Amino acid sequence: MGSCPALFISAPASGQGKTTITAGLARYHRRQGRRVRVFKTGPDFLDPMILARASGAPVLSLDLWMVGEAACRALLAQAAAEADLILIEGVMGLFDGTPSSADLATVFGVPVLAVISAKAMAQTFGAVAFGLAQFRPQVPFYGVLANRVGSARHAQMLAEALPPTLRWCGHIAADDAIELPDRHLGLHQAAEIDDLDARLERAADALAHTALADLPPPVEFGALPADVPSRLLEGKHIAIARDAAFSFIYPANVTLLEALGARIAYFSPLADEPVPPEADALYLPGGYPELHAAALSRNTHSASTIRAHAAADKPVVAECGGMLYLLDQLTDTGGVTTPMLGLLPGHATMQTRFAALGMQQIDGLHGPMTGHTFHYSKLITPLAPLRSATRAQSDAPGEAVYRAGPIVATYMHAYWPSNPAFAAALFHGEAF
Repeated sequence: MGSCPALFISAPASGQGKTTITAGLARYHRRQGRRVRVFKTGPDFLDPMILARASGAPVLSLDLWMVGEAACRALLAQAAAEADLILIEGVMGLFDGTPSSADLATVFGVPVLAVISAKAMAQTFGAVAFGLAQFRPQVPFYGVLANRVGSARHAQMLAEALPPTLRWCGHIAADDAIELPDRHLGLHQAAEIDDLDARLERAADALAHTALADLPPPVEFGALPADVPSRLLEGKHIAIARDAAFSFIYPANVTLLEALGARIAYFSPLADEPVPPEADALYLPGGYPELHAAALSRNTHSASTIRAHAAADKPVVAECGGMLYLLDQLTDTGGVTTPMLGLLPGHATMQTRFAALGMQQIDGLHGPMTGHTFHYSKLITPLAPLRSATRAQSDAPGEAVYRAGPIVATYMHAYWPSNPAFAAALFHGEAF
């Protein structure tokens, strides 16, 4: 059976410092020679990049709806078989969302550490901590860490405000040299933070003086699953765009393609690299094409090979930012319009507010495939949707799925392990 020390890092809200603390803990325990495996709750691409840098291992998603309880358990059991510590970073506040971080922690019995930003707060800290611990008593609770503390006296007041039944795990002082920068879709990408490792080391140093320097109790995650997926993509070469413009890639999606028999090669449109000539199919993931539109429009070598790939009737799967790259034009929030590849008719415009956010699924010939949507752009296109996704929590229509020749494009970021046969059909260019 798979038993491993594990801790679930949550908070009363977003912006409390969960990622900083989780990454700092991962780096600290890695420095002690421990094998650390980190998971992120819910659909997220940015936090896992930082957590992967901190832990030295890929960071996978856990979500009771998108990934599914059985698949989550299998991922945790696999991690427990090879790790000395499992850390799970929550999403938003502990009880936010359906399913929530609290739901996930309860299902798998992982004790929750509440990270609470104590900036502009004193004894009320105790009330917030007590509420988190008691709101749903069945949620396993480990203790409380105070973040952004102003002084030793401030930390003393916070600790004294806690009921005796709650464990004080220590505090982290307010320090701009530890905090992680963010922007409209969330944190900056790990590769864009020049001093990221220095920040992680400082966070690890700070946490070394807290109770979190000790391992949490072990949690039993069960036996490893024995099922092996069918080799539905045996012999297929799949090229994946991967750089600062196209980086929203679930590691589990790539692992699935390889498990199905595909060979993966990466290329960078930002570096004007060509699509590998042996590629049978192409994946253009989401990311930040709007931040790099001028460079992408200048990089004609990469563009010509993508056009040639599509002209040869080879499958192209494009999600969100990858879809924007295929359009005729893209307009940024400053009103600057840049020509894109012109392989899909349409024009997308960036805006400063969410256009769509939330869990969705596509129902196809092979059943449902789950995923999520998260974007700030609006698309105008004459294309009629081939299918439309549905939302997890409402009857409102979800994202359109477009097909134009060998191209399948949508705003939805799909979690391919939720339906391997569906994923294989996309890369074969088959009906789905």
